[in-house]
Amino acid sequence: MIKRTLGSLAVLTAVSFALIGCGDGGSKTADGAGAPAGGGNGKDLDVVSFSGGYGLDFFEKAAKEYQEKHPGVNIAVTGGPRSWEQLRPKFANGTPPGLTWPGWSMDYWALIYDNQVLPLDDALKTPAYDGKGTWGDTFEPTLLKLGQYQGKQYELPYHYNVLGWWYDPGVFAKHGWTVPKTFNELLVLSAKIKAAGMAPITYQGKYPAYMVQGFLFPWAASVGGIKVLDDAQSLKPGAWKDPAFLKAAQMIKQLADAGYFEDGANGLDHTESQMEFLQGKAAMIPCGTWLFSEMSKTMPAGAKMAYMLPPVADGGKGDPSAVQIGIEPWIVPTKGANHELAIDFFKYMTSLDKAKQFVEEKGTLMAIKGSDQAKLPEHLKEPARLFRESKTVYAIEYDQWYAKFGDEVKNAMTSLLNGSKTPEQFVQTCEDEAEKVRKDKSKPIHEMTR
Repeated sequence: MIKRTLGSLAVLTAVSFALIGCGDGGSKTADGAGAPAGGGNGKDLDVVSFSGGYGLDFFEKAAKEYQEKHPGVNIAVTGGPRSWEQLRPKFANGTPPGLTWPGWSMDYWALIYDNQVLPLDDALKTPAYDGKGTWGDTFEPTLLKLGQYQGKQYELPYHYNVLGWWYDPGVFAKHGWTVPKTFNELLVLSAKIKAAGMAPITYQGKYPAYMVQGFLFPWAASVGGIKVLDDAQSLKPGAWKDPAFLKAAQMIKQLADAGYFEDGANGLDHTESQMEFLQGKAAMIPCGTWLFSEMSKTMPAGAKMAYMLPPVADGGKGDPSAVQIGIEPWIVPTKGANHELAIDFFKYMTSLDKAKQFVEEKGTLMAIKGSDQAKLPEHLKEPARLFRESKTVYAIEYDQWYAKFGDEVKNAMTSLLNGSKTPEQFVQTCEDEAEKVRKDKSKPIHEMTR
């Protein structure tokens, strides 16, 4: 499934942490008395994690290692593929875990608005687990910033995804095809691919977020620059009707009208479309860096995948090095027991050694500086390089801030792809739905900042 991209918000009370050296048994409260923060006995920690393609085994092993380093501490790691269903009643009745990665279907914003997420600014100023610098300095700043609102830090990144397009380098080499850098090059290549009896592009039609993130936003940013996206996500009046969004929608329609999308793609789910790509029925597909882990157990023999940035708009104003990322956050619930232990354990999980292990064992990128120096799987080398070298990193956040609006944009994207909406109708629909959110005073309006 599509991985959520995040932003952060809320105004909570500040909590002071004075964590002592992490190698000697853990943390004490700010007053030095050693009383547990957040209730509890100071020695037990309940961790609930989403269990998707990466499973729970890494976190379970980390808990055992931490317990060995900190005698008397007991950490229970549980979770599942629908962990948010397990967590919602716990938050509702005031018994959330001490530390959690709730998963992509959790409404973090409702929790934050309700003062259920602990701000971690003071904790980030304390020493990193290995004692080298502050904990906050160990994170990639562009990723850490995504968890902030008005200078407060409520959500912390762990692994992250780079979104873009994928192709099979073996198939391209066999046919003598070159990865397209521009939209015009894409059109030329697509004609060759179609002539060879293959669909140039397929997509996860049942989940139109893939197309919003894989086609619409990259091309709008390429045409008009990153401010176009920032204004749209900030719900600036008229932003969704900006000429850059209209041009991006027209580019999508141009591909559809030329027959360069796989027939029937609108009816495919994520794994079905991804298998079509891996079976050589389509040459390219939009997806994030979770693609390999999601499909590794069912990949046909000989299939390969390599990452590419979406071809840029010819003559566009945008940064051609722009990279779209997505992360799913970990949080420390305000009403969870033993805040200091939760923070110290997460420090351990985000230490450089553990981050490198996660990269190598799970095949994804980590938000910790230097973790890309691990032995990267082949499919991660190019996205890691492009992330390092990019001058512009952005995330799609509006559909987490305004879920109903996000759904309406996705529905409009489906209508654009199936031909029931013109590009002009598409952007008008998006702008009309944005106006509804602007008029709704029940929720705050978020503003993208750089």
